[in-house]
Amino acid sequence: MLLSLKWLGRYVDLSDKSPQEIANDLTMHTAEIEEILPFGEQLSEIVVGEVLECGKHPDADKLSKTLVDFGGDEPLPVICGAPNVAQGQKIAYIGVKKRLPDGTKIKKSKIRGELSYGMICSERELGLSDEHEGILVLDSAAVPGRPLTDYLPIQDTLLEIDNKSITHRPDLWGHYGFARELAALYGKELADPLEGMNPNFPVAGETLDVDMKRAKRGCHRYCGLVLRDIEVRQSPEWMRYLLLAVGQRPLNNIVDLTNFLLLDLGQPMHAFDMGRLKGKGGAEHPEISVRFASLGETMKTLDGMERRLGEDDLLICDGEAPVALAGIMGGEHSMVEADTTSAFLESASFDAATIRRSSMRLGLRSESSTRFEKSLDPALCELAVQKFLALLPEVSPGAHATGPMTDPAAWSYEQKYVELRPTRVNRILGLELSPQQIVDFLEPLGFGMDEAGEDLFRVAIPSYRATKDVSIEEDLIEELGRCYGYDNIPPVAPLQPVTVPYREPELVLTHKLKHIFAHDSDALEAKNYTFLADEHIERLGLEDLPYVRVTNAIASHLSRLQRDVMPGLLMSMADNLRREKFVSLFEIDKGYYPEVRGEVLERDGVTKSLPFEVVQLVHIVADRNQGSEHPYHRVRGHLEHALKCIGRPQLDAIQLDAPPPWMHPGRTAAFVDPTDHSRVVAYVGDVHPKIIERLSLDLPKKGGGVAALMIDLRQLLAVPRQEITYRCKPRYQDQPVDLAILAPKEMQAAEVTRVLEGAHPRLLREVKLFEVYRGQGLPEGKKSLNFTAVLGSDKRTLTTADEERFIDRVRELVAEIGCELRG
Repeated sequence: MLLSLKWLGRYVDLSDKSPQEIANDLTMHTAEIEEILPFGEQLSEIVVGEVLECGKHPDADKLSKTLVDFGGDEPLPVICGAPNVAQGQKIAYIGVKKRLPDGTKIKKSKIRGELSYGMICSERELGLSDEHEGILVLDSAAVPGRPLTDYLPIQDTLLEIDNKSITHRPDLWGHYGFARELAALYGKELADPLEGMNPNFPVAGETLDVDMKRAKRGCHRYCGLVLRDIEVRQSPEWMRYLLLAVGQRPLNNIVDLTNFLLLDLGQPMHAFDMGRLKGKGGAEHPEISVRFASLGETMKTLDGMERRLGEDDLLICDGEAPVALAGIMGGEHSMVEADTTSAFLESASFDAATIRRSSMRLGLRSESSTRFEKSLDPALCELAVQKFLALLPEVSPGAHATGPMTDPAAWSYEQKYVELRPTRVNRILGLELSPQQIVDFLEPLGFGMDEAGEDLFRVAIPSYRATKDVSIEEDLIEELGRCYGYDNIPPVAPLQPVTVPYREPELVLTHKLKHIFAHDSDALEAKNYTFLADEHIERLGLEDLPYVRVTNAIASHLSRLQRDVMPGLLMSMADNLRREKFVSLFEIDKGYYPEVRGEVLERDGVTKSLPFEVVQLVHIVADRNQGSEHPYHRVRGHLEHALKCIGRPQLDAIQLDAPPPWMHPGRTAAFVDPTDHSRVVAYVGDVHPKIIERLSLDLPKKGGGVAALMIDLRQLLAVPRQEITYRCKPRYQDQPVDLAILAPKEMQAAEVTRVLEGAHPRLLREVKLFEVYRGQGLPEGKKSLNFTAVLGSDKRTLTTADEERFIDRVRELVAEIGCELRG
């Protein structure tokens, strides 16, 4: 959200404060300011020019040849295509080699044989409006050569607000709310939003029937006003430039006025073209009703999209059809257009949850829905209509209300009170505020302070702070803390007994694995949504799997929770591999299996079970370098290194019989609990060729590939941990010995590894499998398991005799399990 300091200055005098000071104070007391932005600098290249001569182009009927004085050494010729250019005008001029606000660089050119140096600009070329039928003509007092911004009230300073810091403050979604905060902060006078205005509703006259009976709890208040004799045209400069500064594109005077009040007071409004509204008997007696949609009902919104609605979507309807999606967006067929002469003005208060559900389900967010989702004050409805009526003569002279304001709910604020104890304030904040200081902090914010007894205030909550904002004593204490300034509260170390906090094993393991894969394995951590997009499920061919579905999805295509973390990381890998030759990513997240019963909850006598939850680390390495080695061994090395670092190197490696659909069925190994091979702790292998094809990965014909691993953190924690002990660097050199064991194809490498580890425990330091060979030259039904055994001693240098004795012992032991030492 953007705040305009010029706009704020309409309500509170900030002339003695710098933008930086205002930003710092708002950040420390109200809401975080992310950035200070100048507005109007995009016109710094534009100067005032005077048209000294203007005549027809000798070779083009629709072009004019002008001579422009722009304050330079001499006037320059400029060819102009605008029909309203004339001699003696003061205009906006941009010279050669300068840039327009959209970045277009102006060049010296020859147009139909005539040289042109620069451009005479229209409002659209200046980024000020869509008007381009003619050039911008300035006041005759403008001086050639002076900056254009000296004569247009456009320069401003903007504060960019972090929206997350005001989600709990519905009163801060307009400039007036922040003006109130600044007035209280600086002890300045706050102007009334209607100051100097006299909005009088007619006591009788034309109204429009509004039926709210079918809105149920979806609409708290609906105010309406009939307007006649409207002339749709361009808005006044001051309004257009304020709207432009905060990123709102001016459209026409009536729509701009509703947008102005949305950004001014924080109250969304909508104007319907009365000529397009119908009644049950036709257009003679139009009417409005607020109701929920029927299942499958459709309407076309202002953005031209046909929307299919559900029973929870609230609508504004005339006598025949929907004319607006309540609180979100108006309908295409009832909007104010150039030929509009009468309008019905809507200013309503819709239920926050109703608007949010519809907005999320339809994937349609607007400035209006963003504000209604925060539970706006219903009192704003009438205030906004009053201010609209007060400003209407300025934006559309002759336009007027033809009758009183319609307000069928007859809403009124039921005053709310909260008791506040000064001693509790000081105890919680660690301050010594006097009762008078408390009053001085809260009254400027609109709170009514009444002493109800010793050490007790009865605080009247203003309506704009009573909608899910301030309701308990702690809310008022928080107000006092931020008004005083949390940075002004002296830090005091608490005198509490210090106890060692409980270290959650799963959290500790997560942190260790992150460090191992990020630092040791040099992989980048990815963070994806827990939701799996529909297009990703379809692309990976995972539509047939059961998923947990959420009813209030953040977007319509993100309704399914992931079962496993790997599919999301596969999509991230594919996206990165389009830009890089080598990608190494890992992610730790949760997955949910609806078909397996998880944690059981019991509440109010009702027992419910949650889906089964898994916590997984997944890691993918993809290489598309020509002639490079397949990354399987690299990924397996990362897995074995990680298991060793966290004290679980003793896992058995076996062939995974039923791998996930994204893994190669013949090239995936499972790491299992040695005491229970049904407990799969991790798997590692090649990514399935069909997945590579579905992701359109551009892999070379020779070399490269994609390998992946998964570690189930909760299964890993169930495996007993081996104590990791420190071993000094050997004084005498270790002696590696390569062993090739001929084994039956079905035998697990882990079984042979255990045999080798028992061959000479006193000298054997490590046994590592580096290759499994199944190629030519081997007897049928056999494979070659190739190991490196490292021998060493802390007392002496090993000899050839030591190596031979070890090899002889290996030959004997492997023969006992039906294997043979080759060579």
